[in-house]
Amino acid sequence: MTPDDAAEKARQRLAWFGYLAMIFGNFMAILDIQIVASSINQLQAGLASSADEIQWVQTSYLIAEVIAIPLSGYLSRMLSTRIYFVLSAVGFTLASLACATAWNLESMIVFRVIQGFLGGGMIPTTSAAMFMMFPPAKRVLPQILFGMAATLAPSLGPTVGGYLTESFSWHWLFLINVIPGIIVSVAVWNLVRIDKPMPELLRIIDLKGLAFLAVFLGSLEFVLDEGPRNDWFNKDSVAICAVTMTIGGVLFFWRAFTAENPIVDLRAFRNRNFAIGATLAMAIGLGLYTLVYLTPLFLGQVRGYNSLQIGRVMMVQGAAMFFTAPLAGRLSKILDLRTIAAIGLVNVTLGSYLNAQLTDDWGPLQFALPQVLRGSGFLLCMFSMTNIALGTLPANELKNASGLFNVMRNLGGAIGLASVNSLINSRSWLHWQMLAETVRIDRAPVREALNGIGALVRPELGSASAPAGLSLIARQMQQQVAVMTFGDLFLLIAAVMLVSLCLLPLVQKPKAALPAGLDH
Repeated sequence: MTPDDAAEKARQRLAWFGYLAMIFGNFMAILDIQIVASSINQLQAGLASSADEIQWVQTSYLIAEVIAIPLSGYLSRMLSTRIYFVLSAVGFTLASLACATAWNLESMIVFRVIQGFLGGGMIPTTSAAMFMMFPPAKRVLPQILFGMAATLAPSLGPTVGGYLTESFSWHWLFLINVIPGIIVSVAVWNLVRIDKPMPELLRIIDLKGLAFLAVFLGSLEFVLDEGPRNDWFNKDSVAICAVTMTIGGVLFFWRAFTAENPIVDLRAFRNRNFAIGATLAMAIGLGLYTLVYLTPLFLGQVRGYNSLQIGRVMMVQGAAMFFTAPLAGRLSKILDLRTIAAIGLVNVTLGSYLNAQLTDDWGPLQFALPQVLRGSGFLLCMFSMTNIALGTLPANELKNASGLFNVMRNLGGAIGLASVNSLINSRSWLHWQMLAETVRIDRAPVREALNGIGALVRPELGSASAPAGLSLIARQMQQQVAVMTFGDLFLLIAAVMLVSLCLLPLVQKPKAALPAGLDH
């Protein structure tokens, strides 16, 4: 082996260790989106807040993150990938420590905003670095790892959060980030050197565009998060933010297309593969976040599972992602990326369709196959979509495009969650009305059921047996309404995934590969 070969191997090893550190930072940032989801009640008690107020612990993080992600391209070019990622990782770690020591709701919200903004910087920086650090021939495994982080973290978030709060306390939702955050920061600082800072960008930063972007995306995330809980525009704050979002959006897009150096460059959407890949990423985000939300909700509301029992069911999806990773690598050598994406979308579609057939006695065994299909499908989709969207872009557009790609995925998740929360109310009302027509007291089967229940409970309840029978039937109706509603929503997600398949024939096969690094 020549000295040059040895030096190249040493460089590749360092690149791998640095990239693995970035992947883990990326995983932490995505995990923290969902980690508080199953521990809201414990946070509410610990911070002495109301049920409506505590939702801001989640909302504040999402708003800050969705603003930070598209800004990451500009900031990482200005500071360099290494400096920007380390600043984000250190800030995220300190903000996590501050969240663990929060003394009231107001302080928690401030610290979550900081945590979300800095965590949002790590996500797209990692995906852009992948194309900069590895030549095309060695890019498959990094892509798989990035896909696993993007899909596994949301699936594990509620499970990890539930375990930490039940075993320790809610403070550990945030303390768990401290030691890994320090390790990630030190590793990236010492191992990642792929580009140089461009400080001249600080002098030409588009402050107006930055303000318009923050108003647009912040208001949009607020409307999507708070709207379903407050009957949308019947609440003044949601209506005001909807108007603000519209004005901010118009001004942001005007600025993006007219400014000489826009804060977010939308020219990447001129590339057909990027435009389609980003649209598909939005669909994948919608499917991933809504399914991760709906499955635990069904298990908790209908089956009465606790967070640990729910975690065991959800772990099947995570395990499927893990074991699909080697398969994705092998498939990439023999199949077109569009074919891999199609297999992933078909798997998610089938998994969601099977879930739509659920009944009130579904448990771990019945959820196993749908979870396996969805887990493998999401991994294949993220692996292929990232390369489809970013694989044909010129190197100077990569960082900016990575931010746009990731924000599209997150917005898809936000739109999906807002939609299903609204549909839960409307579909539940519809199914209740339909069942009420069949459970009228003047119908003979209903009277027979009431008489049977009354005969069973009369020795213990006496004259209260009749109301007890009605109460039992009402509870059974509520359970069936919930089952039918969840079935409708799973079927709707399957339909969205199936429609997404129609976009794949429009994708062009990547013809050129990006260089292993970027030089300014």
